[in-house]
Amino acid sequence: MPAKKTTKAKKKMPNKASAKKVSTKKVSTKKASKVSKTVAKKKISPKSKATLANNKSKIAPYKLRKNEKYMSARMKKHFIAVLLLWKEHLKEEMQKTFDHLKTKGETYADPVDRASQEEEFAFELRTRDRERKLINKIAISIELIKQDEYGWCESCGDEIGIKRLEARPTATHCIDCKTLDEIKEKQLSG
Repeated sequence: MPAKKTTKAKKKMPNKASAKKVSTKKVSTKKASKVSKTVAKKKISPKSKATLANNKSKIAPYKLRKNEKYMSARMKKHFIAVLLLWKEHLKEEMQKTFDHLKTKGETYADPVDRASQEEEFAFELRTRDRERKLINKIAISIELIKQDEYGWCESCGDEIGIKRLEARPTATHCIDCKTLDEIKEKQLSG
C-alpha cells in the first residue's frame, strides 16, 4: 500500500510541473501570435493587401425576394453600392501606382536594370489605363441606373439578369447577345 501512495504523489508532482509549463506555453503562444501577426503584416505584398482589402469590403451578392420586380429600387441601390465600391477601389489602385512611379523614378546606370524598370512601369501603366476605361464604364452604368435603363440588354431589350450583373456590373448585353457577338468576332478575325 505505501508504494501506491508514493506513485500517486509522484504523479501529482509532474502534473503541477506540467501545469506550470502549460501556463508558460500559453503566454509564449500569445507573444508568438502577436509577433507572427506583425511579421505577417510586414511580409504581405501591396498587391495581396489590395486583394485582401477588396475581399473584406466586398458586398454580399444580391438575394432576390419572393415576387420582387426586376430592377426594383432595392436592387438599384445594391448595384449602385457595388459600382461605387469598385470605382473607389480602382481609384486607390491608381493612386498607389502613381506614388510607386513617383518614388521609384530613379534611373539606373546598367541598361538591363533600366530596361527592366521601364518594362515594369509600362506594364503598370497599361493596367491602369484599362482600369481608367473601366472607371468610365462604371460611371456610365451609374448614370444608366439613374435613368432606369440599367439591367436591360442594349441589343434585344431583355433582362441581363442578376447573376450576370453580379459577375460583371458594367454589362450592357444579355448572355445570349454577348455570346453571339463573341462568335461573330471569332469568325471575322479568323
